[in-house]
Amino acid sequence: MPAQIPEFLREMLTAQYGAETAVRIMEGYTKRRPVTLRANTLRADAAGVRRRLSDAGIRWREVAWSPEALILDEAREPAVRALDLYENGEIYLQSLSSMIPPLILGPRAGECILDMAAAPGGKTTQMAALTGGAAQITACEKNYARAERLRYNLEKQGAGGVLVMNEDARKLDPFFSFDRILLDAPCSGSGTIFAAERGGAAVMISQELIDRSVRTQEALLRKALQLLKPGHEMVYSTCSVLNAENERVLKRVLPGAKARVVPIRHPMTEELPLLPAEIEGTLCICPTELYEGFFVAKIQKL
Repeated sequence: MPAQIPEFLREMLTAQYGAETAVRIMEGYTKRRPVTLRANTLRADAAGVRRRLSDAGIRWREVAWSPEALILDEAREPAVRALDLYENGEIYLQSLSSMIPPLILGPRAGECILDMAAAPGGKTTQMAALTGGAAQITACEKNYARAERLRYNLEKQGAGGVLVMNEDARKLDPFFSFDRILLDAPCSGSGTIFAAERGGAAVMISQELIDRSVRTQEALLRKALQLLKPGHEMVYSTCSVLNAENERVLKRVLPGAKARVVPIRHPMTEELPLLPAEIEGTLCICPTELYEGFFVAKIQKL
């Protein structure tokens, strides 16, 4: 178990999950995950990507819940970035966990969709690909430099029709309304705080960061439910495994917003290393050798 994990976080995980599961989570932080990527169907087809990876001598294996997702057990990112596939935007390097929220949201062609915290663009470009580039996607990013990176990735991936707003999504005019919303909220990163890929260094995390993240999450979720059309659905997700940033945010916000959690029913749930969650039908993914810690909830506005 890595010594770099702050003692207060060890105590929070143990109090929430019990000693045995807390140890499993903390051991998951240390795993050296393989490179994972998504075939970008706006520029290529999944079969062609698999074939060209094989031609380049890169071994891959499929992911049961997504025909576009691939796991590369031996190649590391520099080798992938050197490929024409990467340079041409035909693939996108993305963790398996971060591919899950767009799949649960299920965007469709012709819909008006909001991505509230979009940079660097992995989930935005994934939603564009899932809709064949035929949805009206608005992507918000309040930081100018990150918004520019978002624009670059959208263009590279062939999702140039996405509208990028260099704006804090909490300040969006209630004049707007959307068919679906993805809120991958800023968080403490408690699902990903330690990874061998980062050279064994722990990401900085503190109680103050958790408290600040919770305030931001609640404000963003309230705004999302203000902008979502009645009867329509959104996804709330974080890369945190702490209920303070996940279920408890939902419990405080949803009743006053006249919204409810819609239980997630998807074949992928049979494949995921799930942790116990306080709200039935939400997903809390345990960090493992393949997955980062992540939380996903589907919400309907009544």
